Amino acid sequence: MTPSAYEPTHPTALAADAEAPPPSATATATFGMGCFWGPDARFGATPGVVRTRVGYAGGTEPDPSYYSLGDHTEVVQVEYNPDTVSYEALLDVFWANHAPFSAPLKRQYRGVVLAHDDQQCEAAKRTRDDLESRTGKSVETAIETLDQFYLAEDYHQKYELRSTPVVADELEDTYGDAFVDSTVAARLNGFVAGHGEDDEREALFAELDISPAALSEVRRRL
Repeated sequence: MTPSAYEPTHPTALAADAEAPPPSATATATFGMGCFWGPDARFGATPGVVRTRVGYAGGTEPDPSYYSLGDHTEVVQVEYNPDTVSYEALLDVFWANHAPFSAPLKRQYRGVVLAHDDQQCEAAKRTRDDLESRTGKSVETAIETLDQFYLAEDYHQKYELRSTPVVADELEDTYGDAFVDSTVAARLNGFVAGHGEDDEREALFAELDISPAALSEVRRRL
């Protein structure tokens, strides 16, 4: 698991991050679901998810990058609070939000569960079998063990939020290198992509000490 870089620099603005469970109290899941921008946003708005990041995994070549991906796949890595959301619940989101019955045209965008341990692997296989039983269709999604996760370039992280420059610029100035591992950034990235419930959004907005212009821009995207 990639350790969190989060270090509070402005306790009022970052209160939601200061209250989030530290990496030592979370578990991690890794999924390939096509282009990683969408899954990053969807999981970011999921209650119980603490941090998200996108990257490359599932291949054998060292040090992949977006323009030199080799045999790796675009993946989202989800750091979550197991007391709030289960791995099985994350699998429900996973199976519902990619094309499990279609063979991938490119390895870069394949559907894959990259399990972190035997328990995750067993849960993934069990839910895959359940899906096949319910639908009568053969699942093409791979289930493998995670070997190594490579963090993607900054411009891919929280892509939907970065597409809302007033907000992203302000938060990046506040967070610095901790932007990628911010719970607030993960939530807002999901919200501006249209995910999350109204009450969840308003609860977070009430905690944030960001400029009126930035908050207005977030609301404009909802």
